[in-house]
Amino acid sequence: MKQLEYPYDSDFILRKKKAIKRELLAREGVTYIEKKIAILGGSTTSDIKQILELFLLNYGIKPEFFESEYNKYFEDAVFGNPELDEFAPDLVFVHTTTRNIARFPQVTDSPEQIDALIEETMGRFEQIWGALADRFKCTVIQNNFEQPYYRLLGNSDFTNIHGRLNFINRLNDRFCQYAQSHQNFFINDINYISAVYGIKKWADPGDWYRYKYALSVSAIPDFAFNLSHIIKAVYGRNKKAFALDMDNTLWGGIVGDDGPENIKVGHEDAESELFTEFQQYIKSHKDLGILLTVASKNDEENALAGLARPDSTLKQDDFIIIKANWDNKDINIANTAKEINIGSDSFVFVDDNPVERALVENQIPGISVPEVGAPETYIDVLDSNGFFEVTGISEEDIKRSGMYKANMERAKASAQFTDYDEYLRSLEMTAEIKPFAPVYMARIAELTNKSNQFNLTTKRCSQADIEKIAADPAYITLYGRLEDKFGDNGVVAVTFGHEEDYGNDKFFHIDLWLMSCRVLKRGMEYAMMDELIREAKSRNITKIKGYYLPTAKNKMVKDFYELQGFDKIREMEDGTSEWILDLDSPHKSGNVAIKVN
Repeated sequence: MKQLEYPYDSDFILRKKKAIKRELLAREGVTYIEKKIAILGGSTTSDIKQILELFLLNYGIKPEFFESEYNKYFEDAVFGNPELDEFAPDLVFVHTTTRNIARFPQVTDSPEQIDALIEETMGRFEQIWGALADRFKCTVIQNNFEQPYYRLLGNSDFTNIHGRLNFINRLNDRFCQYAQSHQNFFINDINYISAVYGIKKWADPGDWYRYKYALSVSAIPDFAFNLSHIIKAVYGRNKKAFALDMDNTLWGGIVGDDGPENIKVGHEDAESELFTEFQQYIKSHKDLGILLTVASKNDEENALAGLARPDSTLKQDDFIIIKANWDNKDINIANTAKEINIGSDSFVFVDDNPVERALVENQIPGISVPEVGAPETYIDVLDSNGFFEVTGISEEDIKRSGMYKANMERAKASAQFTDYDEYLRSLEMTAEIKPFAPVYMARIAELTNKSNQFNLTTKRCSQADIEKIAADPAYITLYGRLEDKFGDNGVVAVTFGHEEDYGNDKFFHIDLWLMSCRVLKRGMEYAMMDELIREAKSRNITKIKGYYLPTAKNKMVKDFYELQGFDKIREMEDGTSEWILDLDSPHKSGNVAIKVN
């Protein structure tokens, strides 16, 4: 919803929150994931909850909330709360602020006393985080601290150990260290958000003493928007790719009219430097695993000439696909999505032209088309929208662009063969298929949240969920990593399920089965099934049950279990189907070319 994208009108969101919620829930074709979120607050949180709900619904996340009583965050976390236990949150958000720091240094305190105060304050929070991790084994999000609204020591408040600002900065540094050393723990950086908003406006002392609001009501949308970025990233609702216009977007001017020698990029003048900084910002996303593509109305020769300028930061090789032609841009984006096998709604389309933006937004449901404004606001608008919020940087992320390029090389190679099995054998594929390992937990969680098409049950999991399942002996878990002569595809397949003993029969239920579309039609699903059957038999399991839950995006796997030799037990009106494989019957593998482990 456009009203919930930056730049938004905070007053409008606050005034119309009920109407916005109704409009969000009335949208057609939106598939929600449902998550239980506990808010443990050190101040009033009711308005935060209501506005956060809007942003999450806009991302396709339908939250159910638990709120602690006012300022009972420590007690609920450390000593437990039966209602919270029964709620069993998927995610806990600890909403504390500078107002919740019990004691600041006094001018008369010695350095040793201040160090002890740091340890005492940190110990209290570590007690909270440890208790939550032990009890719920779920994702925890914690605010850091905003700067105080007054400075007793003036500018020395920053440097003097007795200053409040110095004390807060030391605490924030310790929070940072904790987040760096703990999985499933994330910081909601209100130190940054409040600075951007303006410290003087961020909190109203009157509202604190009247209503126990730790931040002003007008700041709540900015706060909730920032928090929602972390939650949607944890549950895989980030975008995956840029689709970029070129003229007056990547450079100033029109390359076809002005010529590549006259477009504005480089360091010759202020306008050129502005576009160069934007190119640097876009290029830095490539290392985060964000795919860069072009959708531009241009002759390809001219487009490539612009990128070939020595002072252009972005080069042709930085892009997975360049569509520079005179087709409508929505068609080019749809074709690009098809070629690299991701959804068209995974793109962020960036174009200076409002007419082009409106066309693409109307033709491609779910695509993000930010109102980028003038060139000097491009970065601010893209960055503030948090399209690609980072909760971790994996080896897969860094290699992703190269992996997609290798996949396109494979597609070219396949055209040289008339026998498909012969083509598969030519790839010289080797697979590592093993139980979930700590080193791949983040990637496995990422796959459960990003895979839509080859996903039998579309079960979404946080890393904490994955770790909990991996530690449960009643589960069988398998990841699949695939390499071939073109390169390493990384972890591309995941399955897990649980055992159930019926006396004479021991069943295994497949709760999740997914595979990255990067390796479709390579036989990896057959290699995975072979390993699952082998592991099931080793546990004396007699039958495997599989489930297909249809969505708008996973029709390609409707017949998955039939192809694997399962028998259909039943099929409901909505297309949901259940399948069974009797392990006493011979199983014929469909894997013809992958050497496993």
